[in-house]
Amino acid sequence: MNTIYNQHDIELFSNEIAGLDALQTLRWAAVRFAGAITFASSLGAEDQVITHLIAVNQLPISLFTLDTGRLFPETYELIDKTQARYNVKLKVCFPEAAEVEEMVSSEGINLFYYSIENRKRCCGVRKTHPLQKALAGNQIWITGLRRQQAVTRTGLQKIEFDSINGLLKLNPLIDLSEADLWQFIREHKIPYNVLHDKGFPSIGCQPCTRAIEPGDDIRAGRWWWENPEQKECGLHKR
Repeated sequence: MNTIYNQHDIELFSNEIAGLDALQTLRWAAVRFAGAITFASSLGAEDQVITHLIAVNQLPISLFTLDTGRLFPETYELIDKTQARYNVKLKVCFPEAAEVEEMVSSEGINLFYYSIENRKRCCGVRKTHPLQKALAGNQIWITGLRRQQAVTRTGLQKIEFDSINGLLKLNPLIDLSEADLWQFIREHKIPYNVLHDKGFPSIGCQPCTRAIEPGDDIRAGRWWWENPEQKECGLHKR
């Protein structure tokens, strides 16, 4: 059963990791929450950096990713590349087939284009529900969120209580800039999704992601038919 943390706990943890870099933060978390810590990788550039830090330093943190059934071929290829490069097993979690079948039967295969409610339902079935199952039994989960990623993420903290999923959320790259992110990737030759080289800074499901133009907001290619302040799938609802 997940532990419920209060504001005093959050402040205590925040003070403990104040000034720590990403690797130091991950090491702190691996000790502080030993046996009850997991990393949810979206296979984005940020998450590949975290996977690198966990694997190279042999941190006792489990790794998983969500396969929504609508991912790009390049994303599936990256799973294989990542596992081969780091000799790690990335657990792949799937949505419940019955839920997907019922949703598609009632609303259509591409329901997300027709309303925000439909899009959120699809994200719920394909992402949020599998995430909740994968997080069960843990006290803290790690994400690759950065404040620079979107207007919906500017208020994020390095460590927070995720009231939706009932556990702590750790964002070790929260203050990392886009330039520093890619410098680290190139320096360490970290495998990344080749779509990043084709104008895709943010990559999700294939029907809901497209390339953007130079100067566009980093998440302009995600759910492009919606307003920027609505562009969250529910995994990181606050």
